[in-house]
Amino acid sequence: MRRAAALLAVPLIASAAIAGCASSPSSAAKPSSSAKASSASAKPSSSASASGPTVASNAVVTATGAFGAAPVVTIPAEKAAPTLYTKTLIQGSGATLTTKESLLGNFVLYDWSGTTHKLLGSTYTSGSPTLFAGQLLPGLEAALIGKKVGSRVIAVIPPADGFGPTGNSQLGVSGADTLVFVIDMIQDVANSTGVPGTQASNGGSGLPTVTAAPGKAPTITIPATAPPKTLQVKTLIKGTGPTVAKGEFIVVQYTGVNWRTKKVFDSSWSRSQPFPLNIGVGQVIKGWDTGLVGQTVGSRVLLVIPPAEGYGSTGSSTAGIKGTDTLVFVIDIVAAAK
Repeated sequence: MRRAAALLAVPLIASAAIAGCASSPSSAAKPSSSAKASSASAKPSSSASASGPTVASNAVVTATGAFGAAPVVTIPAEKAAPTLYTKTLIQGSGATLTTKESLLGNFVLYDWSGTTHKLLGSTYTSGSPTLFAGQLLPGLEAALIGKKVGSRVIAVIPPADGFGPTGNSQLGVSGADTLVFVIDMIQDVANSTGVPGTQASNGGSGLPTVTAAPGKAPTITIPATAPPKTLQVKTLIKGTGPTVAKGEFIVVQYTGVNWRTKKVFDSSWSRSQPFPLNIGVGQVIKGWDTGLVGQTVGSRVLLVIPPAEGYGSTGSSTAGIKGTDTLVFVIDIVAAAK
């Protein structure tokens, strides 16, 4: 399934720097308007180690600055040690992150190679955070799980806890390189729950009917009538959070159904992994951009999207979507970040 393009200004970081082993997404089409770089990354090895002289400890790497601002990272002109080093630089007071949640966060990433280092990317300068979700690099999981939201953590990750002996060619990381992350933990996002609240509407009256039990994916029932010819937007649960603005980074849970087949063709719920995107800027199909901008965080929204505002006349063969198919999405807006 195609992910929304450019989840970060540096999409290679979003797709490759965070993931451990590449997951196996569905072959259906996500609500993306364009393809992005592959999310595949090398499987970490448990035996990789640095060779030659090393520093006494990777604790010599430091980062200074306030939470929410780009950190100043100091990496010595020496070789890295072959051991994982993590530290909480700023202690947060929020919820403790578990494997049942994803993390909305900002980060900088450096490649430490031999006695030199280089910046691979920064979400502080790109203007959008990212979602640490799915199977993380082992070193990232060790650094983040069990820490409190609101914390800043540093992770100095040797190859054995990173990309292993093959490295990551997308990022220009060799199999001997050490990764240096500094991460601000902004918000935790549950992997298997949507927005709270009771539905004020379940659709109907010519629109699909939506039913849902708390914490479970909504069930969408398509009526035995022709679909509407124009975009339909129906707020089923009105969230109490801020209004979603064009260009804002949001995190959603969603289910997509093809009106013609009445079958689910895609669902973030089935992957237990929320979906992050910048809304209103063409990263996703037009019906999403139009229907979600102006909604409030915490809302559940029903979208009925005609072909022209979906995948167009070409459809999406991998998802069984024809160029004449109307699509139905139920979307929970679970988080947002300016």
